[in-house]
Amino acid sequence: MSDLTRFAYFQGQIVPIEAAKVSVMTQSLHYGTGVFGGMRAYWNADQQQLYIFRPYDHFERLIQSAAILRMDLGYTPARLLDILKELIQKEGFKTNCYIRPLAYISEQTLAVRVHDLESDLTIVVEPLGDSSYVNIDDGAHVCFSAWRRVDDNAIPARGKVVGAYVNSMMIKSDAMLAGYDDALVLNEDGHVAEFSAANAFIVRKGVAITPPISANILEGVVRRSLIRVLREDLQVEVVERNIDRTEVYLAEEIFMCGTGAQISPVTRIEYRSVGDGAIGPITRRLRDRYMNIVYGRVDKYREWVAPVYQPEAVSTRS
Repeated sequence: MSDLTRFAYFQGQIVPIEAAKVSVMTQSLHYGTGVFGGMRAYWNADQQQLYIFRPYDHFERLIQSAAILRMDLGYTPARLLDILKELIQKEGFKTNCYIRPLAYISEQTLAVRVHDLESDLTIVVEPLGDSSYVNIDDGAHVCFSAWRRVDDNAIPARGKVVGAYVNSMMIKSDAMLAGYDDALVLNEDGHVAEFSAANAFIVRKGVAITPPISANILEGVVRRSLIRVLREDLQVEVVERNIDRTEVYLAEEIFMCGTGAQISPVTRIEYRSVGDGAIGPITRRLRDRYMNIVYGRVDKYREWVAPVYQPEAVSTRS
């Protein structure tokens, strides 16, 4: 956590970050029985406004993820957005931020179950500046991971479950220690699922292809947003279907997407170049459009961004 983070929403109130502590006996610490979210806010200097990208969608997914683990948080997305705005205003951030809500089983117990246990929720915000997930100017060099994507019949894949991210971390560390930026992960059926912690798209013959939500992927908010932008704004056909490993080698473009990754081009897959080895035209156009959207510069998608520092109606997700 950044040294600039001074506060947290914890146990129903905003407190100094030093006071946001749990016991070492807290069940979620032992068993990974928590769910979390990842959100970004973008500072538009021209408008002197900080915009949170699709908060209703992110908070709805958090609540649904918690429900899978039998946690009833007692919050609505609208209430969580109010809390988040108050927290950011108290911090006074006027820079790009990363937002991390976390729901967890708060009881100090070693009980091996998720039912009939108390839960709680915390939110912290960290200033990011202009930091990027990977070098988006040159593109990422990735490999195929030896690990498989966690299966939904083992651990809920469509929820951001704390314990499940051991899978993502093993994938990421092995890739980086082998000299790559990230890795593509196959599911138990042998099809492409996603990157270590980002959704995947490939482009073949001008068509954008992404694995379906039934392929054990996280139901990404950014992924869903990009499907709409590709179809409506860039007039690019989008197909959600299974992707075979060898098909990746034939892709003209590849990119990873998500809250952390934003839109990160992939220009090399193992010892092969993707296309001509440069960032492809669809990826470039999509990245430019997306960044204008998240900074609140596109009226068509203004409903996707929630302003922090002024009262302004924000419609629900679309």
